[in-house]
Amino acid sequence: MVLDPDTSAKITRYRPRDAPPVWDEVAPLVRSVVAAAVSAVPYDVERLLHVTAALALWAETTGVERDPDAWLRNEVIDAFVLSRAGVIEASSVRTYRTWLLRVRDALAWSERGETAPARLHATAQSHQPYTSAELAGLRHWATHLPRQQHTDALALLGLGAGYGLTPKEVAASRGRDLRRPRSGGPLLHTGVDRLVPLVARASWDTVLGELADRAGGGYLFRPRRTTEYAKNLISSWSLTHRPPDKLPPLSVGRLRATWIVDLMRAHIDHHLIAQAAGLASAASLARWQHLVPPLDATTAARLLRGPEQA
Repeated sequence: MVLDPDTSAKITRYRPRDAPPVWDEVAPLVRSVVAAAVSAVPYDVERLLHVTAALALWAETTGVERDPDAWLRNEVIDAFVLSRAGVIEASSVRTYRTWLLRVRDALAWSERGETAPARLHATAQSHQPYTSAELAGLRHWATHLPRQQHTDALALLGLGAGYGLTPKEVAASRGRDLRRPRSGGPLLHTGVDRLVPLVARASWDTVLGELADRAGGGYLFRPRRTTEYAKNLISSWSLTHRPPDKLPPLSVGRLRATWIVDLMRAHIDHHLIAQAAGLASAASLARWQHLVPPLDATTAARLLRGPEQA
């Protein structure tokens, strides 16, 4: 398999954060596994490197044979992902297992000289983002709700439109998850698994910071509940608390789509957006591309020309 130069360079340069000395010994095997699998699975190369390296280093510490065939056995994968429970989110544990099983399957097809079979699934239905007027209207409505309803509505709006979180991530978010690395710095969400720092959009930074300070170690949304997540946790709240007729219902899916499309319209690198959103690759953004207006000629020319040389 011939890889494009960018993918090949990422594989060659990859090194885990705080890599132990044994990394230099297992790195060639990790790189060879990812190089063989990356073209056959729907995940970006950084994610594959991250999870495969984590598996390999864990295998070293537990005495598993230094061999990808040994790493990728069912029982080894299961033991590895279970060891991550409590360290990363439960949804990430399941995701790691899925990625590793797909890597193993890709290697098996490669060894037989076969291409990976087509993955049959229904086309994902994308949520439509809110318009600027709709989002402003929902925010105004939320600020005038009484007491806990006010806090819950702003938490949904801020976590969805400010961080682009999924419903499960919104539900799991606690006040302590939102941190500033320095006084006056950006507000980071440290409670979700992303390959890049997840920074609040400036328009939601202040309100999210206030909500986090108030919540402390409690949940930001519906703090009195006893379970982290239930299927109807958010939808039941949205059904009970309906905005005025002229405004659409509050939906985390639509808020997340709004966050994604706003970043796309700001012409932020699609690969970075996908990483911040926890998407498999930038190709996932294609469903919203039609909502991004084309650049005007002046802006396009400025971007293409680049900065003046010193």
